[in-house]
Amino acid sequence: MNEQVDVVVLGLGPGGEYVAGTLAEAGLDVVGVEAGLVGGECPYWACVPTKMMVRAGNLLAEAGRIPELAGEATVSADWGKVSRRIRDEATAGWTDRAAVERLTAKGCRLVRGTGRLAGPRRVAVGERVYEARRGVVLACGTRPVIPPVPGLAQTPYWTNREATAAEELPASMIVLGGGAVGVELAQVFARFRCHVTVIEGQERLLAHEEPEAGELAAQALRADGVRVLTGVRAREVTHDGTVFAVRTDDDSAPLLAERLLVATGRRADLAAVGVNTVGVDATAPAVPTDGRLRVADGLWAVGDITGRGAFTHVSMYQAEIAVRDILGQDGPDADYRALPRVTFTDPEIGAVGLTERQARDAGLRVRTGLLPLSASTRGWIHGPGNEGFIKLVEDADRGVLVGATSAGPAGGEVLYGLNVAVHAEVPVERLRGMIYTYPTFHRTVGAALGELH
Repeated sequence: MNEQVDVVVLGLGPGGEYVAGTLAEAGLDVVGVEAGLVGGECPYWACVPTKMMVRAGNLLAEAGRIPELAGEATVSADWGKVSRRIRDEATAGWTDRAAVERLTAKGCRLVRGTGRLAGPRRVAVGERVYEARRGVVLACGTRPVIPPVPGLAQTPYWTNREATAAEELPASMIVLGGGAVGVELAQVFARFRCHVTVIEGQERLLAHEEPEAGELAAQALRADGVRVLTGVRAREVTHDGTVFAVRTDDDSAPLLAERLLVATGRRADLAAVGVNTVGVDATAPAVPTDGRLRVADGLWAVGDITGRGAFTHVSMYQAEIAVRDILGQDGPDADYRALPRVTFTDPEIGAVGLTERQARDAGLRVRTGLLPLSASTRGWIHGPGNEGFIKLVEDADRGVLVGATSAGPAGGEVLYGLNVAVHAEVPVERLRGMIYTYPTFHRTVGAALGELH
């Protein structure tokens, strides 16, 4: 059975939900297709609950930094109580039912099921085919990448979903992957007295960020008792019904733990979406889009599936641009030069734009400035827990910042000013002439400008 509509939105994560609701409010006949929970990964398993977990772990760490309590075993908390409270608070703020009600109140029709492209402007959901007069928006997101390690698929491993929903704290855990998800969850579990080992195949944690960021993350994890193994890959995984055993390629003794968390990235399943029916390579890592998020005539894509970073803020940014294009409204094209990201460890590690290596590989003549946060007055005042730094990457020929890293107790918040500077291409000389509030962490930015060389 075929049905004509104006727009079909395939996937209702943050970006897809915004597109579907906004277009419906604009008077279009919109169908949103979603097999899972409306809102996607972020509110239920990722951004929201994990940052609540991080907050809980950070409170424990801060309590332990009080001189009168430092080293006291009493600085602990009941994982089960904290886990239940996090779930209660997260679901109070966002439920699938509430999300569906908000969406339908805007005029969007929700279709539960797995949809896939069935040709230009066509989406099949079961036996029904929706023909879109305006077009289709792909917002299908990604799923965890499970590496082809022998034996792994036959074990009850965790992904971020199981880790976030865990009601009992394991005594020990091995984490495969030292990216943002892996290091965040490793630190949280360690701070609740779980013995954690992180295995990362690259030579450092957070391999896509500055080397200094990876070193800081490793130091922070080790300070919380985490065993960090870099340059090592899992060779075989077994599970005897109780304990995981992970053999590594360095031929050392097997690593044993009660739980195994796989945090080795995410990937879009383009074949399942049916992109081959509209001339897109189904084996590609992402769907290619232009500055207006168009894939082809009558086809747009937003969010993780575009390969611009698995971030809610990117999905929402792209959703706004796609909506404008579908409605025929003017506005700037997508601009990813100042793409921001934050790893919510303690200390937080925020970054925007290019790393030093990326800038040099792009052929730029680079100058960098690096200053530890502890060198600032605010860092000295903060005392224990003041680890961090500001690193600036300048295009020396143009005299503008093309990248920056802000690591520290408020690294993600300090990043905002650097984000503006990179995005707006504010001249470095103008940044040097600014007044930086005293005593704040962001005043370190002004000092780091003086270290550019």
